Amino acid sequence: MLKLKDTKTRDAFRYGYLLNKMYPYIKLVLGRSLLLFALAIPLGLLDGVVAFSLRPYMDFVVNGNEYQTFELWGYTFKLQAFFIKLIPVAIVLFALVQGVLKYICNYLSDWTGNKMSNALKVDLFKKLTSMDTKFYDINSSGLVLSRFFSDPDTASKNLINTLKSFILAVFEFVALVFVLLFNSWKLALIGIGVMGIAITPVIFIKKKIKNVSNATMVVSGDMTTNFNETFAGNKIITAYNLQQSQNRKFENQIHEQFDLTMSLTKRVGWMSPIMYFVCSIGIAIVMNYGNSLILSGEMTAGSFASFVTSLLLLYKPTKSLGLTLTNLQSTFVSIARVFELFDLMPEIKNKPNAKKLDCVGSGIEFSHVWFEYEEEQPVLKNFSLQVAANETIALVGNSGGGKSTVVSLLPRFYDITSGSVKINGEDIRNLDIVSLRNNISFVFQDNYLFTGSIKENILMGKPDATEEELAETIKLSHLDEFVGTLPDGINTIVGERGASLSGGQRQRVAIARALIKNAPIVILDEATSALDNESEAIVQKALDNLMRNKTVFVIAHRLSTIHNADRIAVLNEGELVELGTHDELISKPDGRYKYLYEMQFSLGGV
Repeated sequence: MLKLKDTKTRDAFRYGYLLNKMYPYIKLVLGRSLLLFALAIPLGLLDGVVAFSLRPYMDFVVNGNEYQTFELWGYTFKLQAFFIKLIPVAIVLFALVQGVLKYICNYLSDWTGNKMSNALKVDLFKKLTSMDTKFYDINSSGLVLSRFFSDPDTASKNLINTLKSFILAVFEFVALVFVLLFNSWKLALIGIGVMGIAITPVIFIKKKIKNVSNATMVVSGDMTTNFNETFAGNKIITAYNLQQSQNRKFENQIHEQFDLTMSLTKRVGWMSPIMYFVCSIGIAIVMNYGNSLILSGEMTAGSFASFVTSLLLLYKPTKSLGLTLTNLQSTFVSIARVFELFDLMPEIKNKPNAKKLDCVGSGIEFSHVWFEYEEEQPVLKNFSLQVAANETIALVGNSGGGKSTVVSLLPRFYDITSGSVKINGEDIRNLDIVSLRNNISFVFQDNYLFTGSIKENILMGKPDATEEELAETIKLSHLDEFVGTLPDGINTIVGERGASLSGGQRQRVAIARALIKNAPIVILDEATSALDNESEAIVQKALDNLMRNKTVFVIAHRLSTIHNADRIAVLNEGELVELGTHDELISKPDGRYKYLYEMQFSLGGV
């Protein structure tokens, strides 16, 4: 499983491969993209118009002739003075046309970039929701957000913008080079040669861009994680006076990001002044040689003015090409990172011809199960347990003993290292994952409620439930009295993570979500441990309704809540050490369960 901070982006320089990967998304906007690129061509060419028009205009002003002649591709053209006087007006009109074309290009660029980015984000979100629990265990929220949300923007929007800028710069370059050649091929060779030398350094910075981009992505993800943790853990930060610690942590991340940015600037920023310096040498050579051409009669003053104007204007597309190629490399790094995500595959997936699970007729069996989160560090060791259909089994033991791991293996949040977990005698790895999880309901200690109404959160258990089913569920989960006090009833918005509800109320909403699902297997993981006695009493009544005629796994911190379990499984350091009813286990003189029970009783926790 990939740790996102270990990104290598090995394909960042395989441009054809990456464009082929992007093609399905480019295809969505192909028509408008082609129109955008087509409009960029005349937009770039128009920059040569002003420089080109200076030759006849200046020659007319300097010489005062009634007309000017010039040759193009073997043809002689004659411009009357009247038309030459219209050149300033024409320049204004060309500027107006350029303005309109720029607006259309910018609109199309934003439209296509956002459209592609949205399509990428939708597919990446589907990929994110398909990943295993382990993926979320080993990657921070900030890094996930950066990779799945920010990189698609860079990959899509920058690609379109950069290609547009590239086409614009190329045709701007072509138009101005044409004007240079038209005025003097000798001077043009000098000017173009110098520009070629000026843009050469771009090819030496590709690797540095990739390395800094990847490092910046990791730091940005860490900063986002810091924000998320500060928001979610604000009470802990306040209670333990951790403000300075969090501030220092963020300052360090800011400084690290600054250092990375400046590292890239040191290696890339010198390109612009170098290009400017090299280009200025070219202009100096051109001006010196141009003087001799004018004096010898090979060039007119208008030709030279047109040439110098073109050469000065040529610096802009030359610099733009350099920056565009640099930006294009950064864009391909982002594209490589995006498709690195698409290459992620969940470790837990269906086998071919996986079987559907329709019921839990003959119970559940854990047989010689070994499991480890980290290699060579087993959490469950040769764990075996048979649970009959409609039996309630309680899992107890020391913290970190493997209780939550046992119930996490049943819906295949993780896959076992060795052994087997069977339902109805069938290994769950042979079962269809969706049907397997449809047969299991969960109630956790800290149940996550999504932003939305109470009703919406309950219906996540069964989206097509009828109003009658919903009303019965609210009654069985003992939510009816509480909901009746709310102005909007079950349509009341609960806020992010259910922050507007008390702990007991959140638990009852979670129980209602599990009740309406009506799955044959119920897992209760510390479902009442965080509640006060009054809230626990109400929640326990709701749980009793949920557990009726179900196969139930109960993990409870308070041992008094599991008296009525059919059997109790005692785990210690990942091993099953005792199994029996409460009365059987409490009667063992040196039993592990008795020790835990009496210790909790002596501390007043029963």
